[in-house]
Amino acid sequence: MNTKSYFFQSFAIVALAFIAFIGFKQILPDKIFSDSKIDSKNILIDSLLLESVANDSLSADEDSISEEEKRDAGENIVFDESEGIEFPSETFEDYKGFQYLISFYEKLYQLEKNPQAKVRIAYYGDSMTDGDLIVQDVRMKYQERFGGTGVGFVSIISESSASRGSVKTLFSKNWKTQSYLNVKRPTSPFGVNGHVFFANDRANTTWVQYEAGLNKFSTALDNPTLFYGRGSKKGNVNFIIGKDTLRKSLVPNNLVNTLKVTSGSIKSFKANFIKADSIPVYGFNFDNGSGVHVDNFSQRGNSGLPISTFNAGVMQAFNNNLKYDLIVLHYGTNVLNYGTKNYSWYQRGMTKTINKIKESFPGVSILIVSTADKSTKYDLEMKTDSAVVPLMRAQKRYALDTESGFVNLYTLMGGDGSMVKWVDESPARANKDYTHFNQRGAKAIGNLLYSQLNKGYEEYKILREKRERGEGSRPVRKTKTDSVSVKKDSINE
Repeated sequence: MNTKSYFFQSFAIVALAFIAFIGFKQILPDKIFSDSKIDSKNILIDSLLLESVANDSLSADEDSISEEEKRDAGENIVFDESEGIEFPSETFEDYKGFQYLISFYEKLYQLEKNPQAKVRIAYYGDSMTDGDLIVQDVRMKYQERFGGTGVGFVSIISESSASRGSVKTLFSKNWKTQSYLNVKRPTSPFGVNGHVFFANDRANTTWVQYEAGLNKFSTALDNPTLFYGRGSKKGNVNFIIGKDTLRKSLVPNNLVNTLKVTSGSIKSFKANFIKADSIPVYGFNFDNGSGVHVDNFSQRGNSGLPISTFNAGVMQAFNNNLKYDLIVLHYGTNVLNYGTKNYSWYQRGMTKTINKIKESFPGVSILIVSTADKSTKYDLEMKTDSAVVPLMRAQKRYALDTESGFVNLYTLMGGDGSMVKWVDESPARANKDYTHFNQRGAKAIGNLLYSQLNKGYEEYKILREKRERGEGSRPVRKTKTDSVSVKKDSINE
């Protein structure tokens, strides 16, 4: 077949497929074509998610899923003690996994005893946490109780910069950006925020400017510190603070390097990068050095799977500076739209992601936050999407299998039909896309998340005090046929 005829044959196939799609659209279920208006130009889907969907069958084996649900329903989880502490057993249905947050809770306990200590949380999420929604409320609750000021680590560029109230960011348009959402082999390794930036425009100044927001405990930029990576040659950066200009050198010798702008707190500054085109830049950290600090690493369109591409050595270098105690993975929004109820492929992928986190941040506690409720149109009525519960159960399963804590956001917000209520109530707490929370709803979710974590902490303190009194915990039991004995010899495994 010659090239010309092959082209026209291919074109005809595509044209027929398009015509068929238009025809079938009229008779397919409403579930596929929601009336909700979504700005498609702002929707991103990570490449690893697309690959996983393409490589795995989307046909739901209803019988196997039903058998898994029966197994899960009868599962009793008995924890082995860690550091002399054992939380009460749990069922799969009510699983929260406070046992696996013991190292995080111990750091909070030490912070309560010594206000000069420090606790740090990395909160990875998708569009649910865009603009610092949810995360800023978790941050404020912790800082209100345990102390600490500052918004934490902030990227050079973010698609949500304009909507974020906790810190204001302006930047030049000539930054070169690579994201773990769609780049497998970056020019330099991704930072802890999943991005790497380059100021490689020699003809024009590449700059970024920060100004403190109005959020409680974030009304100043505390100890602003630049994080950058290894490069082939030195560069310079000019920091403009008010009427003063500080000229400093970038010496990119290590995997991760830091440069303090100034000590103390300032309201705003601008950074001009000069002849720094070979140096990977990651962002700035803002914290006062004590109390609790929460970094928001949100990325629209993210499934969580791209974290598995992190360079463990670079992450360990970041951790040597930032010293994380808890890593939160809040995903699911972008995994619900593929016509499947079988999420075994996602469960496998996220298990790989969590294992990479354990390699990259040794000893850190991990918390999985499940998908929230989402509504879709069925027979002209908005109802909970049929994929929500299967995805939530898959998330709970990989949380348990990887010894991670778990927050069931679906049940926490009210369970079946709750998103419709959050949208329709007055004042509304969620948007008309029946997927995302508005600011009011995000604050409610942040408070619910904090409340569950804090409940575990209060239980931990009681168990810890019993241990100190020599009461100890219950003896280790043998595994029963209807139980799962979860072994964990050390909180630093």
